[in-house]
Amino acid sequence: MLKLNPKFDLHRDVVCDILRKEASVCRVKEYSGAVDTCILNIERDGGILYSWKGATGTTRIGKYDSNTKQNKLLYTFDKQVCVSSCSLNKEETLLAVSLAQNTRGEERLKPISKCLTLLIEIHPINNTKVLKAVDCRVKVQFLHSETDRRSVLESHLLLLTEDGYADLYHVLLTRQEGYRVVMANPERLSKTAERIVEDFCWVQWDGHTQRVYYLTHNVTHTQDKFLMRCVQFYTNHKCETVLELPLELPANLFHTVKFVNLGFDHYHMERPEQELVRLEVFTDRIGSMCVCYSQPLKDKQELIYTVVLVHKDCRKTFRVSLGSDQSPQKAAYLHPLFIPIGYHILVYLQDYFLHCVNTRQQEMLCHSLFLSGLDVDLGLQCQSANITVLHAEEESSGSLLDLASGRIHTAELSPAFLLQILRSDTPRCPSSKADPQRLAALHWLLVYMGNDPNLELKIIEWLCDNVYAFESFDQIQEFILASLYRISYEKSLSLDKVLPYSSVLDKKARSLQGFWAELQWNTERTKYLDAVPNPRYRTSHIQVDWDKLKSERRQSSHMNHMEENTKKVLSMVDTWCLDKKLVPLFQEEDHQQRALIGLTVDKLREHLNRHLPRLGKKKIDSLVVNYVAKLLELIRHMLESVWLKYKLGPRVLCFTQQGSPAEWSVFHFMFRILEATRGLCLPLPPGYHTLLAMFAVRCLPHHTFLQYIDHGFLQLTETFVSRLMTDLDNSDANERLKFSILKRLPEPMEQRIYHMWDHPISSASISRDYIRTLLEKHNKNKGFAFTGRDKPGFTPEFLPLTYLAKILSDTEEQALNPFEEQENVDARFVEETALKQTLILLGFEEK
Repeated sequence: MLKLNPKFDLHRDVVCDILRKEASVCRVKEYSGAVDTCILNIERDGGILYSWKGATGTTRIGKYDSNTKQNKLLYTFDKQVCVSSCSLNKEETLLAVSLAQNTRGEERLKPISKCLTLLIEIHPINNTKVLKAVDCRVKVQFLHSETDRRSVLESHLLLLTEDGYADLYHVLLTRQEGYRVVMANPERLSKTAERIVEDFCWVQWDGHTQRVYYLTHNVTHTQDKFLMRCVQFYTNHKCETVLELPLELPANLFHTVKFVNLGFDHYHMERPEQELVRLEVFTDRIGSMCVCYSQPLKDKQELIYTVVLVHKDCRKTFRVSLGSDQSPQKAAYLHPLFIPIGYHILVYLQDYFLHCVNTRQQEMLCHSLFLSGLDVDLGLQCQSANITVLHAEEESSGSLLDLASGRIHTAELSPAFLLQILRSDTPRCPSSKADPQRLAALHWLLVYMGNDPNLELKIIEWLCDNVYAFESFDQIQEFILASLYRISYEKSLSLDKVLPYSSVLDKKARSLQGFWAELQWNTERTKYLDAVPNPRYRTSHIQVDWDKLKSERRQSSHMNHMEENTKKVLSMVDTWCLDKKLVPLFQEEDHQQRALIGLTVDKLREHLNRHLPRLGKKKIDSLVVNYVAKLLELIRHMLESVWLKYKLGPRVLCFTQQGSPAEWSVFHFMFRILEATRGLCLPLPPGYHTLLAMFAVRCLPHHTFLQYIDHGFLQLTETFVSRLMTDLDNSDANERLKFSILKRLPEPMEQRIYHMWDHPISSASISRDYIRTLLEKHNKNKGFAFTGRDKPGFTPEFLPLTYLAKILSDTEEQALNPFEEQENVDARFVEETALKQTLILLGFEEK
């Protein structure tokens, strides 16, 4: 289910190196004693601090550099001590440690504090300053700010105590003899301490973002109230409380203060029954924040866990039954692990369940994967109670530390397992119960893992093998929308509310900066988008505009604007696929699809500018053009993958051969893409309709092919018809097909196609057009005007006769009637005279 990748092994990366050094100290070939190594802390730069018992009865502290894979000795105590907390400043000149004091044996009689906190100069090893000597646990943590200054002569140290307060020490340093870095005025160090936090019962340190989250408990006459606050430390080492979040938690949660992500105390291990609630906070760089907590229910053998989506201004609470076979005593102390992977939170309880909670599309629970039973084995070699989740904002995959073995793994969902979920049922008989799992797996693969071309190819192969739509969703539509969402979801959280994600859908502070400005914007935008009707862009909304645009016959400024949009998109596509010409797309004008491309850009840009003006017009324009270009490129990539799957060659473009079974499968797949995009009113790459018609005329009987045209499933493009006329011979069946196609063409295209077909009918048509043009030109020069008055039963097929009739009719109207002024006219005589003159003119009688 989870793919675990080894990142650090205490024995391999540290212990083996220690054994070599201890052997050198003891002057033996191989050291056989125990070194009792344990991990103390992991700093922001990835450096791992650890301690071990030396061969000479000492305790030593070292650092493993994760970048250079090298170990470094930092400090040696002259006796064995119990290090409960440790931190190293960024410049590696100061080491802060908290020692758990030994109160056994003779030492019990001496007045001694339980915890001694020291600040030690280690560049080189020099003075040691006692910061605190108290009867409670103390955690130490240096601030690691990002600064461009090469030589920093100050450090800032956090001390967080079990008594529920935190102090910040500002340590000024000075350089002596050119290389020695020592504390300036160490006797005044305690006076620099600044009280940052008071009265907390839970605290979490986030090293990557330099934040402290803490929980305070206020008891009133009416209720118990918990408030989570966050203190942000800035690069100038000033700090500010930037968040206050009320949480609905039961009373008496913590018997002692709970420290999260503040190193590992091997001398104070909290018993499971003492942990009534597990609480953690996760953030990422684009402004999302999730507060996760769990609470077992003793009596009901159930587990309740909540994920508060601060960036979405909502919370999701889930209740899971642990089964009747579990003892109530054990069930009362079971807590899941919360593992951040991408924009999902994995909630994992060993031997019970794995819930992948989608933190970006919280309203669509079908996009959250829930597994139970045999599917939830993560392959961990220990109980999940011994696992610590490491907070690493910069990593897209979660990291797990097994304290017992000293191993760190990065964890991610297995693509093979997700593909297995996709393929779980036969295409003809899909299970409606499996559809939500399949939908969630498909979105995870496409959005979170979709940058892997091999994986994307496997998904397209699955689409080919499952061309029929499932009961609950259209998999091709989901493939298109999820793939398009992938290119935008990392840019702004607010895009979640305005861009289509699936076809299944038809707190303030002043002077905020960085993450907090984004978080405030996201929460405010979420409230706005929740209030405004229909904030999500629906591709089908442009259908009315598209119908109007198709009816426009003349070039207009609006059409020119659409064409400029299209040029931007197609220039982007050309940049992406210069050397990819396996499938003949983007090689013809296809005015209709170009118009739809331009309209899609225009409407999507208009929608984003309306709802997300803060992004700016330039960024929105770039995003929209990339979005539509990615759509066209995605369809091209789907076709190329199918092309390679069925090993199609150039002969598929030949009209003279009947389609093979492989080509029929490709035609079926292309037709499903057409259905999916038409249902979403999305454009297709120019040339798609031509290619589809080529497959259709080779794979379908001629009468079926014509029915597809009449029902609007196939579009006759000029490129397709011209190739058909020239490549097919004039056999009886082919002639009938060509005549049938000609009848279905609009008149301007029909006239152009006749020039490409060597046939008597086309020659006659060309002659008629030529004579009409000549006569119309002659008529214009003579000043006659066609009145358009057709006699009943008159057929203007013979153009010279038609023209003569028009001339006579117009002349008759313009001439004076010689009989108009006479009252007595012998009509019979006039008729006979006219008939006689006609017979003479025709040569049937002599004058």
